[in-house]
Amino acid sequence: MHFQKFSGTICPLQKVVSPRSTLKTRKPHSLIIAMKKTFIAIAGNIGVGKTTLTHLLMERFGWTGYLEKVVDNPYLANFYEDMPRWAFQSQIFFLKERLKDHLQIQAAKESCIQDRTIYEDAEIFARNLFERKLMLPRDYQCYQDMYHSIVALLTPPDLFVFLRASVWTLTTRIQQRGRDYEKNIDKEYLQQLNVAYDRWAKRIAEKYSIMVVDTDHNDMNRDTDWLEDIIAVIEQKTREKAQST
Repeated sequence: MHFQKFSGTICPLQKVVSPRSTLKTRKPHSLIIAMKKTFIAIAGNIGVGKTTLTHLLMERFGWTGYLEKVVDNPYLANFYEDMPRWAFQSQIFFLKERLKDHLQIQAAKESCIQDRTIYEDAEIFARNLFERKLMLPRDYQCYQDMYHSIVALLTPPDLFVFLRASVWTLTTRIQQRGRDYEKNIDKEYLQQLNVAYDRWAKRIAEKYSIMVVDTDHNDMNRDTDWLEDIIAVIEQKTREKAQST
């Protein structure tokens, strides 16, 4: 497995693999199960594979998972049809849902893993909408004031796992999963989010532990050797975090 430095963080890059046995047949690692509570966040653009990795880690380590509630957002279909009209409402819904999940994670005694975080909602998606002039300045200011008041009271994840992919890869995966409300997502929007995610990853690496994974040349559902490498690094970084606290 290859590694590179990314703002002081160890980042796994792609590895050519041949699929072998599935991850689901392997037993949870006793070391992780026995250690103190851990909070892992899976971050990344639309269609990058966050939910797939979240499910794999839930099954491997027995962690409680908090999945993104995209299908429950009553504004999302309207948002993709008319972003300026529905941007604020859609983002407020996501902020509210992510806050509820984060508070449950903070209160939990068991280890947890979250598919997308409240930090991404505000610092990537809402900010990108404002920069594209798809959210009014007054709405964005209101949103930011609310976000900063909230986040000051939250405990951050022990580790962010940031999944990266090119726009071509993202659009291919989005088409394959076939969600009706995503079929009209434009490539420019995904590219802007990619740029925003890269900036965000460099920024948070100054304060938090972050692991960056390039997923362009691998399949979350088939490349088991590559996934085992990712899981091994997550386990190592989780162990190091537990031993340092």
